[in-house]
Amino acid sequence: MPDIKCWQPAEKDIESSQLSNFRHAVNQKHGLRLENYNHLYDWSISEIESFWDMVWIYCDVVASEKGDDVLVQSGHMEAAKFFPQAKLNFAKNLLCKGGADDEALVFIREDGATQRLTYAQLSQQVAALANFLRHSGVVKGDRVAGYLPNINETVVAMLATTSLGAVWSSCSPDFGVQGVLDRFAQIEPKIIFVTDAYFYAGKVFDVMEKNIAIIEQLETVEQVILAPLLNSDISSEIKWNVFSEILSTHAIDDDDEIEYVDVAFNDPLYIMFSSGTTGVPKCIVHGVGGTLLQHLKEHRLHVGLQAKETIYYATTCGWMMWNWLITALASGSRLILYDGALFYPKPEKLFDLIDQESISVFGVSAKYLDALRNKKLSPIDSHDLSSLKTILSTGSPLLPETFDYVYQSIKQKVCLSSISGGTDIVSCFALGCEVLPVYRGELQCRGLGMAVQAWDEQAESVIGKKGELVCVKPFPSMPVAFWHDEGRVKYHAAYFKKYSDVWCHGDYIEITDRGGVLIYGRSDAVLNPGGVRIGTAEIYRQVEQLDEINESLIIGQQWHDDVRLVLFVCLAESVVLDDLLEQKIRQQIRCNTTPRHVPEKIISVPDIPKTRSGKIVELAVRDVVHGETIKNKEALMNPEALDYFKDLSELYT
Repeated sequence: MPDIKCWQPAEKDIESSQLSNFRHAVNQKHGLRLENYNHLYDWSISEIESFWDMVWIYCDVVASEKGDDVLVQSGHMEAAKFFPQAKLNFAKNLLCKGGADDEALVFIREDGATQRLTYAQLSQQVAALANFLRHSGVVKGDRVAGYLPNINETVVAMLATTSLGAVWSSCSPDFGVQGVLDRFAQIEPKIIFVTDAYFYAGKVFDVMEKNIAIIEQLETVEQVILAPLLNSDISSEIKWNVFSEILSTHAIDDDDEIEYVDVAFNDPLYIMFSSGTTGVPKCIVHGVGGTLLQHLKEHRLHVGLQAKETIYYATTCGWMMWNWLITALASGSRLILYDGALFYPKPEKLFDLIDQESISVFGVSAKYLDALRNKKLSPIDSHDLSSLKTILSTGSPLLPETFDYVYQSIKQKVCLSSISGGTDIVSCFALGCEVLPVYRGELQCRGLGMAVQAWDEQAESVIGKKGELVCVKPFPSMPVAFWHDEGRVKYHAAYFKKYSDVWCHGDYIEITDRGGVLIYGRSDAVLNPGGVRIGTAEIYRQVEQLDEINESLIIGQQWHDDVRLVLFVCLAESVVLDDLLEQKIRQQIRCNTTPRHVPEKIISVPDIPKTRSGKIVELAVRDVVHGETIKNKEALMNPEALDYFKDLSELYT
């Protein structure tokens, strides 16, 4: 890939950045002369205790007790504990940084309905709801579940829950009944929050029947709280507590403060779920302090998020980016919560939102940006976008051509930060940074404090070559546990089985000479024809440059004692996969990669199956092609798409 610099921050902006301020603070406290990001990164992974202690101080973590120890390793990375003596409350850290009259949350529905909450109003609602939950018997460690859209009430419910030291878990209302039960039944919630409907692409989806089916099968639920978007008929044998009524009947006096329950740094905060495309989802437990500290680092030092700045991320509350977004309250920022279809009623909907709400940090999936490119939308010509300083992209590798599109068609002076991590760490291994240049097709850097390496097949760290993404030193947002994982057997198997005492994340990456990162896809989906390892993203980067192709998916099919590459393509409107197009696809791949990358079979399909966070599911398609049963289709956004891959005649010739 050629070295093409897309954007370079101005020197004055580098010097005034939070990252530079932090670097100066480190130099002053530790008597160092760190001159740039790479120097700071090297120090952060060699002196991890000093680094995370500085993050705590710089980001002004609020705690009743910090303790003397930053890290206790007990000889093994897997058993490492950060700040083992610390006592703090997550909700308190999110509610104490904004000005009382500053807006904290702005909920905007796709039909334009808008609700705004200041920090003072948000705190009052959290206090009232926490009062109700306390009287309902919710105590530290109890689980509270949300089956809700991305609305203000969801944030209030999470903050009220965590203010009591209880544990929050959520799914979005587009999940089916079994998908919700596969998740919530494992964690046995005491309280569940639900809504009556959600809006998507101009349609209203009533979920009351799903609510009843779910609640009737969750035997541990003692209270059901309804946050209605419509005036639904709620008559049933279930007793519904209405959200707005709770706020009015359990309100506290303006002079009273929220009764925060302090918990340990490593006590549970969130239970999140793996995608579940290969079985019942794993319940990943994330800790209070680790989540807070990691998000503060990413928001303040990488994104450069400031108090009163406006941030938006396109997400549902069933994806970890929702949790990541909400922590921005701990920086005193203003959050935009949008619920609905991103292209409804018109493709430029979100760009209208940027100008309307003066959004500074705009986060979306790579697939969203690819879709804009395919639609040839040009917001640079139709919108002001003067407030926009950062575009974040995650969910899948961002194509080099999409970097070109962003700078040509959206905005020239913007930091395009492709980021990568996952639910497993509720944060990122590779990030952007406002003080670094953006190179085409490349994630700007590894995250501070994250000792990320690419390991080859001999378990040696390599630069400029492809390898497994590993992290060789502990970090605060490692999960504290898997739920109901006796002896931490599942936890160990998920991250530490492949390499002794080293986190193996399951991504296939390359670290460049300048410290950037290239993502080639999931390592368990790496193709291996003739013993040559090929990352799936290498092929997608070529195929999806073609105007005739909207999306693609490639697998390795077992064939005659070897593996052959089979490429499935979703074609643009009115395009037919004929011999000429097949030849064009193969030529595109061969000329820009190697002959080994060229698929033996190219097959047209009407849709590509994806998870609910928009990631394509190569492994599920591979299993279908090989006649295996998919156990948990509820994890998919479009499970019916898997049917297209079953018993295809083209796969047997």
